[in-house]
Amino acid sequence: MANSDSSTATLSAPLPLARKKENVTPIGSKIAELNDSRTELLNRVQGLKQDLQSWRSKLDTQVKIYRDELSELKKSLNVEVVQLRTEFQELKNTLQQQQEDVTASLRNLGLQDSAGDGAQEAQEPKVDVEDQEVHSSAEEDIEKKDEN
Repeated sequence: MANSDSSTATLSAPLPLARKKENVTPIGSKIAELNDSRTELLNRVQGLKQDLQSWRSKLDTQVKIYRDELSELKKSLNVEVVQLRTEFQELKNTLQQQQEDVTASLRNLGLQDSAGDGAQEAQEPKVDVEDQEVHSSAEEDIEKKDEN
């Protein structure tokens, strides 16, 4: 019996070593798989970082281009507004000159009466009010564009 106990003990001893070897092999392959997976993921992350950097660079370039274009448009619009103001002022001066010429002609003919003077005075502030409205509207537009 002692002999059978010792043979049983001998058989039972190699059994845990075999299990350890079986467990070690899958763990080693699992570690290798995990390392490969980790390397692959790191490469993918690196690629995504490079893509993101490229996209940011392209986006920054586009933003700069659009800002430059907007700046040029703003300058162009400001020049046009100044030109329109100048033209409007010239038209206003021409209109006033023509109005003065008509008034002088009527005086020379003796056809102007006191009611005509009142009508002329009523028209002049109207032109000034319209001029101020156009001028203030143009200034508001410029201020809004400057804010943007």
